[in-house]
This record gives sequence, structure tokens and C-alpha cells, in this order.
Amino acid sequence: MIKTPNTVVSKVLKRLHYPLDIMLTCVRWYVAYPLSLRHLEEMMSERAVSVDHSTVHRWAIKLLPALGKAFGPRKQEVGRSWRMDETYIKVKGEWKYLYRAVDKAGDTVDFLFRAKRDKAAARCYFERAIAGNGVPETVTIDKSGANLAGLNAINADREVPIKIRQSKYLNNVVEQDHRAIKCIVRPILGFKSFRCTRIILGGIELMHMIAKWQMKSDGGRLHSVPKQFYDLVK
Repeated sequence: MIKTPNTVVSKVLKRLHYPLDIMLTCVRWYVAYPLSLRHLEEMMSERAVSVDHSTVHRWAIKLLPALGKAFGPRKQEVGRSWRMDETYIKVKGEWKYLYRAVDKAGDTVDFLFRAKRDKAAARCYFERAIAGNGVPETVTIDKSGANLAGLNAINADREVPIKIRQSKYLNNVVEQDHRAIKCIVRPILGFKSFRCTRIILGGIELMHMIAKWQMKSDGGRLHSVPKQFYDLVK
């Protein structure tokens, strides 16, 4: 049982009145497995816990940003050879774009949800990824002109340019990694707002990174994936 949540989580909990263990379990299941909110409502009912599906959604929207913030300093370093690509997510019937990159080993570099797929969005993604992970030696992209333009804009301000490779074959690593995210998204049955989509996707990416053992171990000890998630509130 978690008795002393960190400061960020404590601020969130002031407006939430369920036991923290129950809230974290629901939120973890939501971003870890292909389940809808109504599935979670039924699953908790079987455990004699009465909670409405909309309440579970509210917990996710409140808690996931705090957990993501706690994960940041604990994220393992990634390699210097990146594979970058974007995938499509539908919000209110319109396609939006989730920019993602993994390193050569398949570890997640960073992600960014954007309304448009253009040079500005690609540049914004690369600036964010570099700020959080350092400068890569090589970035592999597909034949997207927008992604190439975004990288060229980054290189224009650098003395030593990042090497750019355009190869769909070499980008299979990140394209395969997209599937783990899309698998969780599919049962959600439609996002209603850009903000909520961004938060839920951030939670799914967070859980995906933990499942890939990208969270630094506590004193060299390896914990289970669920325990690593719950440890973020400490």
C-alpha cells in the first residue's frame, strides 16, 4: 500500500477521494491493456468496487501527467541512432499525428502528439527529443518530405549536422513499435478532445516504456512492471 505519495501526486489527490491503490490499478490497466472504460467498470464491479467509467477517465486525466513527470528523471538513456516516424490517431473523426522515435535497440526516445503533419510539427518533435535525450548521431526517417525538412531546419543551426538516412526498410523498428500503442488505443472507441487524447497517449507511452524496462532500477534491483508503475508516486 502507498502511504506517502510525492508532492506532485499529492496535489492531484486533493480533488480525488478514492483510495490511491484503486485509482492507480484502474489507470494502469487502462494504459497497459486493450480495455475500454466500461470494461474497467465491469472488472472493478466484480471486485466489489463501485466506480463509474467516467470516473476512471477522470482519474487517468488527473494522474497520468503527474506520473509522466515523475518518470522523466528515471528514464534510461537511449542510443544515438534513432528511427523516427509518425502514426495516425483519430480525434472526433479527424486524423491527428503521433510523432515517435526509437533507438536502434527499440527503446522509446520520445513522442509528441500534434494536430498537423508538416515541417513545423516535425521540427518541434526533434527539438523536444534532443532536449530530453541529447543529440543523435543518426536519424533514420521514411520518404516524408516534412520530416526531412524538419531535420534540415535543425541541422541548419548546428556546426556538426545530424546524419539523415531515408529508408523505409530501416524504419521497420519504429513502425513495429507503433503497433503496441495502436493495440491499446483501438478499444477506447474514439477520442473526444485533443487534450484528453494527448494525456492518454502519454500514459500509454509511459507504460510502454516501463514494459520495455526503460525505467532506472531502484538500487540495482529489478521490480515487476506493475511495481515500477506504482513506484512513480513515491
